Amino acid sequence: MARPSKHDGSIYPRKDGKVLWMVYRDRGGKRIRESTFTEDWQEAQKKLRERLQSRDDRILDVVRKGEQLQFSDWADFFLENYSKPPIRAEKTHEANERGCLHLKQAFGKRAVGDITVDDIELYLRKRLQTRVQVRTAGGVIEKDRLKPATVHQELRILRRMMNVAVRKKLLPANPCAGVEFPVKVKGLFRPHYMAWSEQQRIEFQAPEYLRNIIRIISETGLRVYKELMPMKKEQVDLQNAVVWIPDSKTPNGIAEVPLTDLARDAFREQIRIAGPGTWLFPSDANPTGHQKTLTRLSQLNDDSAFFMGIARDKAHVCSGGFQKPLR
Repeated sequence: MARPSKHDGSIYPRKDGKVLWMVYRDRGGKRIRESTFTEDWQEAQKKLRERLQSRDDRILDVVRKGEQLQFSDWADFFLENYSKPPIRAEKTHEANERGCLHLKQAFGKRAVGDITVDDIELYLRKRLQTRVQVRTAGGVIEKDRLKPATVHQELRILRRMMNVAVRKKLLPANPCAGVEFPVKVKGLFRPHYMAWSEQQRIEFQAPEYLRNIIRIISETGLRVYKELMPMKKEQVDLQNAVVWIPDSKTPNGIAEVPLTDLARDAFREQIRIAGPGTWLFPSDANPTGHQKTLTRLSQLNDDSAFFMGIARDKAHVCSGGFQKPLR
């Protein structure tokens, strides 16, 4: 029978340098030696206590992995594997790429496990003081400060990255959970209650396909670019008043959305004008593909473009939890 260890761990100097090292045992009894990366005895003791606490909490392997992985490497891995379509929409991936450019400048050389709540809040304060820079032929022009909504989007991207790191057992917890955004973001996540008369005004100016989109989304809450635009006719069951969503956020990834009478009529009308193809919203530019965007307003007059712009914005709001029209 082996003798029990006298101490949980200890700090010692090595002969080949001034940096202090620590030695301790994991839960299996295996001896682990690693550097504390400091010459201060108190800091080294603090590091050892953190290691022993992580061991007792059964997260020692997670903590060590997070300290060995640089943030820049994790950001590249996240963009490649958890941001691109079909996992996320193309526009979401573009936003993630823009946000990661600034996040990598701030945290790129640091380990994922070393980023704290204070570090993130300091980054947010600095970004809120940063001015927008526009490159022109005459040089760089500085404009107004960044909007809080822009900085808040970077925080959401970082939170998503850290959530994936927690799920992959690279972090014991997400540091963004304790972050308090420095300023109030006006209008963020605010629901819009659209009156029935407002919807009728928008539909009056809209072409047939957009009128159908407005009615479908206001009645069902389907996401515009992820669920409605790539929908095929075979997913619509008019007889039973239901549509089938194969890639939803439900636990099993599949959803059946019931249809109101207005939504069913809109689907029936859209199937009629879509033609003989398989797509519910076929693309004019690609005969074998579906419509990818709703932002082309150049062929409309000013009034129609104005109301179609409102309709498009309402459609985007719908996909994030839009409320049904008030009739």
